[in-house]
Amino acid sequence: MELDGKRIAVLAEDRYQELELWYPLIRMREAGADVKVVGREKGRVHLSEKNYEVKADLGAGEAKAEDFDAVIIPGGYSPDLMRRNPAMVQLVSNMNKQGKIVAAICHAGWMLASGGVAKGKRLTSVASVKDDMINAGAKWVDEPVVRDGNVITSRYPANLPFFCREIISALS
Repeated sequence: MELDGKRIAVLAEDRYQELELWYPLIRMREAGADVKVVGREKGRVHLSEKNYEVKADLGAGEAKAEDFDAVIIPGGYSPDLMRRNPAMVQLVSNMNKQGKIVAAICHAGWMLASGGVAKGKRLTSVASVKDDMINAGAKWVDEPVVRDGNVITSRYPANLPFFCREIISALS
């Protein structure tokens, strides 16, 4: 399979957007990747905006960038909670510094801003965080998926097929 041997972290926090977490998680596993859910703490159950549960395999404090090939950050309002967790922000920042794939969809651009990833990058997001992205130094564009080096961004659930194909392509 395309992603055999690849290790991917999917970040989780309360109020995540269901499709933006579950679609990439299932798609990456389907492609052969070893996918771990990284949440506030190991074993914690995070609830989506519609109360779907996801259980963290690892806590953010124990997840290390060197253990993963990519990190996927779902949107919804969870990134606003994620960026309040220094360990989660540091994981994203370290992944970027190591040149590993950092993939963010919808409101996850907030994590790119907080992790220092947005500066100088061509990115997209849901339009409501456009100003945050620009103020963090990004060159914001309105496109279904954008890849700038190791950073992949997308706008919203309807763009998930493009988003996941780009992640798989980058890791293959």
